[in-house]
Amino acid sequence: MQPRESLGHGGYLAESDSSSFSFLHECLTTLTGHASYISSLALSGKRLYAGFFDGDVKLWSVKTLLDSENEVSRSNLITPPGGGAVKSLVVLEDRLFTAHQDHKIRVWRINDEESDGNNGGSSKRYMRLATLPTLGDRFAKCLMPKNQVQVRRHKKSTWVHHVDAVSGLALSRDGALLYSVSWDRTLKIWRTSDCKCLESITNAHDDAVNALAIADDGDIYSGSADRTIKIWRKHVEEKKHSLVSTLSKHNSGINALALSSNASLLFSGACDGSVFVWERDNDGEIVVAGVLRGHTESILCLAIVLDILCSGSADKTVRIWRSSARDCSCLAVLEGHKGPVKCLSGAASEESYLIYSGGLDCDIKIWTVLVPPL
Repeated sequence: MQPRESLGHGGYLAESDSSSFSFLHECLTTLTGHASYISSLALSGKRLYAGFFDGDVKLWSVKTLLDSENEVSRSNLITPPGGGAVKSLVVLEDRLFTAHQDHKIRVWRINDEESDGNNGGSSKRYMRLATLPTLGDRFAKCLMPKNQVQVRRHKKSTWVHHVDAVSGLALSRDGALLYSVSWDRTLKIWRTSDCKCLESITNAHDDAVNALAIADDGDIYSGSADRTIKIWRKHVEEKKHSLVSTLSKHNSGINALALSSNASLLFSGACDGSVFVWERDNDGEIVVAGVLRGHTESILCLAIVLDILCSGSADKTVRIWRSSARDCSCLAVLEGHKGPVKCLSGAASEESYLIYSGGLDCDIKIWTVLVPPL
């Protein structure tokens, strides 16, 4: 158990102490040789997807990665034309959604039929299905003046358009809805069946929106460089989402959000290296339950894997924490990246956790972590 200091409202301060770690963690393999920074990761079934700053998306078979003894593994490649950095990736059944620096979201069909790849191994064929907003959506909205919104001091656009980098994507529990946030300060909701934009919350924040998390009940959590987290909800009798709460305890911009597996805890990572733990009090209000400290530079990414929280930082480390209301102690510090850790993903096996981390050192690392029982 890590030392705790009172924060008021029953809160605590958890600080990591590497000398207290008494269990195993190691780097299983490193995927090297990339020409660009890794900007996003997504694990879906037996596949690992990675998005890069140069706009490429690469795919690996997880089994191949874990069985490989080589540091450089073959991958399949999707190259979106001129999309810029791939900021976020989500997978829905046979479709891959990619969010880009060029303000667009691209949708790809995943074809499970194997073919001979140019890299000498089997490859998956990917076909681009759509670019959001779709041409039909754009055409329908541009005809009506009421669909124009002010996006800059002297610029207007239709409300279906993002006008700055799309920084985050998330799916509803049933996969019917895709959510996107952007540096243009907006939050948008898309229907996945036909890629139609259903709703746009303009000026959702006062600065760039960097992070997004969706609860199973449909509540939307957005985190921004304006130092706030906002919670959005669509009530049964309403057609649009409305703001239900603003969390404003952070002293610096928020870069990452994550919800615990049962959504009882919300974690937020900020530019000052802190991770706040939020929970509902007896009155139903969301309050700070604790602060996790140990990183020495900005938190760039968070990921929940069952009952653990993974945090990646500009200090080049990944830290593993328990994600329990009773215990948020630091379990491990994963060191080895030569640059900031930009993205994380993970899965649990029978005896351990597999953590995937991508960095600005152009490397992807795969770690195994053994977590002792509570």
